[in-house]
Amino acid sequence: MVTCKGYKQPEDPSPCCNSLRGYGAWAATKCQEVAFPGSLRRKAFVITCSPGGSCVFLPVTIKAAEIMFEDGSLLLFIPLLIIYTFIVIGNLTVFFAVRMDTRLHNPMYNFISVFSFLEIWYTTTTIPKMLSNLISEKKTISITGCLLQMYFFHSLGNSEGILLTTMAIDRYVAICNPLRYPTIMTPRLCAQLSAGSCIFGFLVLLPEIVWISTLPFCGPNQIRQIFCDFEPVLQLACTDTSVILIEDVIHAVAIIFSVLIIALSYIRIITVILKIPSVEGRQKAFSTCASHLGVFLMFYGSVSLMYLRFTATFPPILDTVIALTFAVLAPFFNPIIYSLRNKNMTAAIKKLLWMESQQWRRKASGSSDGRCQG
Repeated sequence: MVTCKGYKQPEDPSPCCNSLRGYGAWAATKCQEVAFPGSLRRKAFVITCSPGGSCVFLPVTIKAAEIMFEDGSLLLFIPLLIIYTFIVIGNLTVFFAVRMDTRLHNPMYNFISVFSFLEIWYTTTTIPKMLSNLISEKKTISITGCLLQMYFFHSLGNSEGILLTTMAIDRYVAICNPLRYPTIMTPRLCAQLSAGSCIFGFLVLLPEIVWISTLPFCGPNQIRQIFCDFEPVLQLACTDTSVILIEDVIHAVAIIFSVLIIALSYIRIITVILKIPSVEGRQKAFSTCASHLGVFLMFYGSVSLMYLRFTATFPPILDTVIALTFAVLAPFFNPIIYSLRNKNMTAAIKKLLWMESQQWRRKASGSSDGRCQG
């Protein structure tokens, strides 16, 4: 990987030029940030290398990497911090409510608990860095940090997508083949599907990230997104930009395949539910699928807008809104959807909160008794 960090003195450009030699026309420029305290915009040297290997340093002004919001950062920091706190607490509550209530020890709720657990880490890969950028003067990220953020964010996203597909198949079997459901969806198979979703989600992306790490990066260093993503990072690489289209095709195939499986499952589910003679039976069947369908539409709707557009371009503000939808808002609404649309989940959460409050009261009572005795 081409880097020119550390060469702040224009008198000795040769080491940088030697590192760029051999990359041809693609290695035309390299920006090296030189930060000046008290400035939101950074001075930098654009290193222009000629075919003969000579370099000329030209002072210019560039925006810092990971450009977010230059005005009103503190006003955005507090709402985002509140949202992130709610995401972590809400999904942890759903996770422990399922684990501690024996009535919810079945495949559907097991998948929901795993999904909630993934959501915590999914948001943790991006939101803390967003919060840091909002209050920090140096809005930058290293190339290693950027690659790691991309890997974990998309690996966790892949795992969630596979898990949502698994949940759709689970609901299909439960409603369309209710008599065979206990023998098909056994606890062992449920655990295997949950683990397999996570393992496959992390392994499938590894070759892609390794390949990106081998690309020469010697162009502008501005990431025009609120977190590191494939297209913005690949646009910085000094290589043929057609690789971006190949990336889009790969992602599109994976998204469309998952959406088709889920859509076909729910078309079949709705067809079966509509044939149920009693109104109460139809409502009960719909209630078990409504929450999952809502999460599916929110997650895949925003993901499709982001990764199924190919060469179409959106205004930067719309790009940011779409990214915030599937990176922040979807995880924010998931605990609400699962708790409000499911009576069993609501009861389990109330039970969990009651147990925690009772335990806290006992501890408070014990500490007060100790002080009185002393």
